Amino acid sequence: MANSPHGGELKDLHARDAYRRETLLQEAEFLPSLTLTDRQLCDLELLMNGGFSPLEGFMNQKNYERVVHELRLTSGVLFSIPVTLDVSQKDIDNLELYPSKRIVLRDSRDDIPLAILTVEDLYKPDKIAEAINVFGDNDPAHPSVKYLHSRVKEFYIGGPIEALNSPTHYDYVAHRYTPSELRTHFKKLNWTRVVAFQTRNPMHRAHRELTVRAARQRQANILIHPVVGLTKPGDIDHYTRVRVYQALMPKYPNGMATLGLLPLAMRMAGPREAVWHAIIRKNFGATHFIIGRDHAGPGKNSKGEDFYGPYDAQHLVENYRDELHIEVVPFQMVTYIPDSDEYLPLDEVPEGTPRLNISGTELRRRLRTGGNIPEWFSYPEVVRVLRDTHPPRSRQGFTLFLTGYYNSGKDTIGKALQVKLNEQGGRSVTLLLGETVRNELSSELGFSKKDRDQNIARIAFVSAELTKAGAAVIAAPIAPFTEARAHARAHVETYGGFYLVHVNTPLDYCIKTDRKGVYKKAQSGEIKGFTGVDDPYEPPQIADIVVDVSRQSINEICHQILLLVEKDGYIGEN
Repeated sequence: MANSPHGGELKDLHARDAYRRETLLQEAEFLPSLTLTDRQLCDLELLMNGGFSPLEGFMNQKNYERVVHELRLTSGVLFSIPVTLDVSQKDIDNLELYPSKRIVLRDSRDDIPLAILTVEDLYKPDKIAEAINVFGDNDPAHPSVKYLHSRVKEFYIGGPIEALNSPTHYDYVAHRYTPSELRTHFKKLNWTRVVAFQTRNPMHRAHRELTVRAARQRQANILIHPVVGLTKPGDIDHYTRVRVYQALMPKYPNGMATLGLLPLAMRMAGPREAVWHAIIRKNFGATHFIIGRDHAGPGKNSKGEDFYGPYDAQHLVENYRDELHIEVVPFQMVTYIPDSDEYLPLDEVPEGTPRLNISGTELRRRLRTGGNIPEWFSYPEVVRVLRDTHPPRSRQGFTLFLTGYYNSGKDTIGKALQVKLNEQGGRSVTLLLGETVRNELSSELGFSKKDRDQNIARIAFVSAELTKAGAAVIAAPIAPFTEARAHARAHVETYGGFYLVHVNTPLDYCIKTDRKGVYKKAQSGEIKGFTGVDDPYEPPQIADIVVDVSRQSINEICHQILLLVEKDGYIGEN
């Protein structure tokens, strides 16, 4: 039979509140509403379906503080991660929040009412203490510490919730099991021992081998239970990962494994998160849980050191094994042995035996360049999925972002680059001249710093969308401010290449060659807020390339830019 829930009872709030759902829905029509963030939405889903048992709502101050400092609820039950609902002072004022007030929690995607929360208390957390105790450090290099201080609002609401609706999912619905559904699934299959495998990355042959080995050693079946909520920034999107898991599942012996998706918002809290993951998998019915090296680790801190030791997570979970009642399965590092065409645990490989491995960095390089990924490392079906989502650079989009004074020559360079890239072929090319964008996208904006930044943000958004679709984008705004250019780079680089081209033509030359007389009007006061006259231009300190129309021909400049793009593999054949 499936493992017993944490705390002894599965807190399935949908089942508990089903008999009065219609009454609650009628009440919800007259209650004030709070629209949830993505993280809050993930947390609420697992609160309502019992994944966070024994919790039945967001933590009040007493539970929060005890979890932060002692890894326990006030009842004494082990719980390692605070599950809180953050609100701003504006939310408190607008919703008129106070203890006993009832509010509706709504889905930001479709405005559906999901639950009613009865406010038990409102409190202001000590975020520094939370960061140090939960994440082990207050270093903003930790993604959850950064999130805590930059995104989480200043107050928390504690209180029980009553379930109205589950969040609606349109993707991979067949694999989205609640704890009750997965327990029923295990019972139907007559699975009594289940090894759960947590992952937020694609799986390859080594992962298949280690999970099968773990199951055989414990005479168990396998639950592949990847996180599809929020993971570490920069991780491969869950759509790609689930397609990989689906491609991998037929590689398991028939009837050995099943795939279930977990809508968890990870905190990357290392040892504490491992305890949390064990509790969650216990609630989903697993009897065993694989904990890997540096489980749920966020990487390096600001000093370049790992936030957590490689086996800290395994040790902390082991400390609580008598309370968790789920057996920890240490993640065995395996390596490929070419002589016998098999994967073996490192500690079983005789010294001097030839072995092969491909690191994550090397895999990304091969995907980027179209390099060979051998079948001993991953299955062709998996590689095909990854290549579809991560094509080689010659099929990826990129943005050339030209910045400089008015009449610096950036528009002329942009037009010439558009012609040369169209001549080359292979992808669509879009030219976003500053004046065109002003007329078509930003006609209501003025030239204050705020409006200028908003204009660049719009250019960045359009450039990012086109880059994501594999296009070449040439953007040529003045873009006078460093911060706005940095935001544009960060936005576009999520989807492809970004090159900041500083058209460093001297201002005197721009003025002297201004046949339209725009500078003259600005100098006379006829035009206000003109960059280079009565508005500043912050020259890029780190540009990918610097050109100067007063010293170089347009053809030379274009050639210089295209050589850089070709070197990185975005154009031409490698």
